[in-house]
Amino acid sequence: MLDKLAEVEKRYAQLESLLSDPGLPGKQREYSKIAKERADLEELVTCYREWKKTEQEIQANRELLNEKDEAIRELAKEELALLRERKEQLEARLKVLLLPKDPNDSKNVIFEIRAGTGGEEAALFAANLSRMYTRYAEAKGWRVEVMSSNPTGIGGLKEIILLVEGKGAYSRLKFEGGVHRVQRIPVTEGSGRIHTSTVTVAVLPEADEVEVQIDPKDLKVDVCRSSGPGGQSVNTTDSAVRMTHLPTGLVVSCQDEKSQHKNRAKALKILRARLLEKKQEEQRSEIAATRKLMVGSGDRSERIRTYNFPQGRVTDHRINFTLYKLDRVMEGELNELLDALTTHYQAEALQAG
Repeated sequence: MLDKLAEVEKRYAQLESLLSDPGLPGKQREYSKIAKERADLEELVTCYREWKKTEQEIQANRELLNEKDEAIRELAKEELALLRERKEQLEARLKVLLLPKDPNDSKNVIFEIRAGTGGEEAALFAANLSRMYTRYAEAKGWRVEVMSSNPTGIGGLKEIILLVEGKGAYSRLKFEGGVHRVQRIPVTEGSGRIHTSTVTVAVLPEADEVEVQIDPKDLKVDVCRSSGPGGQSVNTTDSAVRMTHLPTGLVVSCQDEKSQHKNRAKALKILRARLLEKKQEEQRSEIAATRKLMVGSGDRSERIRTYNFPQGRVTDHRINFTLYKLDRVMEGELNELLDALTTHYQAEALQAG
């Protein structure tokens, strides 16, 4: 591990030297590539340098144990205990930082939320989840844009697709994909019975044009007038877009914007993300044929979490983690849940390695 860290630090120094070249900022593509690589290594190198500094302080305090003055020896013993604890913490952090990076971690997120079983109640909970994730993203300083939505008459959502833009958005939200189950008394229920409904969430990394190239000849684009809840027309121009990718059969519809051009751009962005997900899913299936599928693949058929309103609890079934803070979670306070998931999957990856 130490040899690898020394190599990383050496590479980091090379990158810093390259960035100080006065001629580099004029070469935008090369500059961006070097700056990104340096940024990716910064946390690891900072942690490694802290570890080296701690190791030097341990050696210095060991020498003080040979001092004649008993007070100095006692101080050195106390300091050594603290330094060894700090060294262990840094080594644990370094092991995590050395784990293979998910290439999607730095990407923005296409977040797809769809009402599942439960009719209108499922649609209402889909709206609740959309608000929960939006509030969380805004608290992180991320930008949220509605790409497409299909509202119901009483404030629910049959489907909503969000673009979440911000540093580390995918790495933080990637474990949210799956079936979310809600247990509560619906507002539409007169007898006070608790209903169980589901909402499916898909978390897709935003794909850029280099990763997924779409030939315009492979697209069939239909335009029509946008419609609102109940089917009424909300636009007098043909601005709604229905885009079909002929080779795969994938279909994307967008009607939120009044401009056909904007709806077309949004539809293309969603389609590109879905094609990247399809490509990555095929790669994962090939890997799974020879070894266990990697953790965090986001299987949408898996029931991952239950939100129980009568008991005020939320349970993540993958890690058997329960919080009795459902009201705070629904307000977007997701850090405790997401931290527990991240820690669990990092521990699994370390064990597998």
